[in-house]
Amino acid sequence: MQLEHRVALVTGAGRRLGRAMAAALARRGMTVAIHHHASSQGAYDLKQEILESGGRAACFDADLTDASAARSLSERVVQELGRLDVLVNSAAVMHHLSFEETTPEQWDAILNLNLRAVFFCTQGAAPALRASRGKVINLADLAGLEPWSGFAAHSVSKAGVVMLTKILALSLAPDVTVNAIAPGAVLVPDEYDAEERERLARATPLRRLGDPADVISALLYLLEGGDFVTGEVLVVDGGRRIR
Repeated sequence: MQLEHRVALVTGAGRRLGRAMAAALARRGMTVAIHHHASSQGAYDLKQEILESGGRAACFDADLTDASAARSLSERVVQELGRLDVLVNSAAVMHHLSFEETTPEQWDAILNLNLRAVFFCTQGAAPALRASRGKVINLADLAGLEPWSGFAAHSVSKAGVVMLTKILALSLAPDVTVNAIAPGAVLVPDEYDAEERERLARATPLRRLGDPADVISALLYLLEGGDFVTGEVLVVDGGRRIR
């Protein structure tokens, strides 16, 4: 896919990986729909940066835990920006919650954003993506491929994203490709100190932590070069899964 002059919607684009991916797509010449909810300041700061650099961007607020809001988000983007070619489902939360301490409210909040929103955002985007023969990229996680007992609901939600990616790929073929990226230790939690970061690096076969640029490289491959790839999960973890 040639990205220049096309439109991408990135959910959760006000912070962390979502923000980094949205900025990278803008640098590729895409018009970027920056979704935000809790991180509105980061979203508007990113929009301003893109505009000042000569790019095109617009912000869209939506609570994606509301299925109707998730479904209608892409319709709003198409109404304002004219089309939709790429959907990056990045919005998610990650809370350290063991099996014993997880409440029903916490479970629902995590699953509703991390998994259910991916389904309904994509459902709402499907007509526009079919029309443009577009692409969907879901953000999974290494936690969706191996059991993290300290992040029970998060791990289950990301395992769901892995399976949902395959289902969506079958459902939207042959018009739309759907793939996922599963980062490992790329952007570790802010509260991790130097000792914890070093421990993670030592436990990674490539002996370093990842960087948002590593995920961006995977994203650009799937968008610009992966036209015959669908239903796959590209793991970007420095080899942690095989350690």
